[in-house]
Amino acid sequence: MKKLTVGILAHREGNLFKNSRFLSDLVTEGRKLGASVYVFSHKDVNEESRTIRGFTPGSEGKWAGATCPWPDVVIDFCRKLYKPFRDMRRRKDLFVYANHKFTYKWKAMKLFADSDKLKRWIPKTLLYSPQALDQMIENYDLVYVKPGNGTGGHSVLKIKKTGGGYLLQGRKRSGRIVVTPVMTKQGVIHRINRWVQTEKIRSGSFMVQQGLDLQLIPRRHVDVRLLIQKNEIGNWEVTGKVLRVGAKNSPTTNLIYGDGKALVFQTFIKSRFGLRKAKEIELECEELAHRLMEVVEERFGSMVEFGLDVGIDVNGQVWLIEANPKPSHEGFIKSKEMATYRKSIRRPIQYAMHVANQHLGEEPNNSFHEQAIMENDLRSDGARTKVQ
Repeated sequence: MKKLTVGILAHREGNLFKNSRFLSDLVTEGRKLGASVYVFSHKDVNEESRTIRGFTPGSEGKWAGATCPWPDVVIDFCRKLYKPFRDMRRRKDLFVYANHKFTYKWKAMKLFADSDKLKRWIPKTLLYSPQALDQMIENYDLVYVKPGNGTGGHSVLKIKKTGGGYLLQGRKRSGRIVVTPVMTKQGVIHRINRWVQTEKIRSGSFMVQQGLDLQLIPRRHVDVRLLIQKNEIGNWEVTGKVLRVGAKNSPTTNLIYGDGKALVFQTFIKSRFGLRKAKEIELECEELAHRLMEVVEERFGSMVEFGLDVGIDVNGQVWLIEANPKPSHEGFIKSKEMATYRKSIRRPIQYAMHVANQHLGEEPNNSFHEQAIMENDLRSDGARTKVQ
């Protein structure tokens, strides 16, 4: 059997990649599984010679570039969806992709809300307009305005009714948190009309969404990042869940900014809701994840992984906040669940190898590599803090 070549498509600036640790760990895990893995951008493709300028991690956090063979399969982990990348991604004659293209968050939420399989978990969501905002403020004490094409919690604004008016809490594109009291509904609409102009990401639209009482910890926004991934034979499995706690006054739980933190999901949920209710919540979160992947793949085709942001309100009701086809795995590092993190890195490579073998008409044999990695993980006994 030939040695498989897996390309990881990502955004490169100079010789630097964002999400460098994640990409580096993908390359390392791929090597353990017996594949040749490199990272590249749309700028690194040479169709004429059928070669790629691929990058692999070197010393001191630097990346080394070299001419690499054409990949047998590509995993698209590029989060910067600018036009040259989109033009390349539309082509069906260039690469065998492990994951199909997805869509903007607004279109995804509309699809989910219209699905009989999912609509019971979807908060009321409308495409932003002053009229839609007016309607939502009338109907709900808590409302979110968020970009339909955003990521990382940028440009999100929370509107909360108070005894004397409204409190606006938002995170600007820069990451800075803003907190502004406003006395009247018209004042809110005026300010948010300005927000959606100044804080929009590229040319994207905004959506306005029913807010949920997710303060499982006082004055802290809390949600769950659930990661569901394809395994080595192409079946969906929930790899892990982590509880994310936002910074004080933050409208989101993004872990990059402020003093947000990650907690072990099962430990916190049991302490908050009790053992029986916690198990019900966990099973419902997993049911939501599997139903969502059925709907996504029916509409868009095969995927590698999805990160679900799941809200659990103060009554223990489960809600889907949003879904991301290129999620961060950072939460498992923050919560010190390193075995789960390693599994989350391994699975995309395993599934990509499965796709490549199917395309090449070969039968995969990952058992030796999988056993070696499992034994290595057991020896570590959870003590390591970095994928080696």
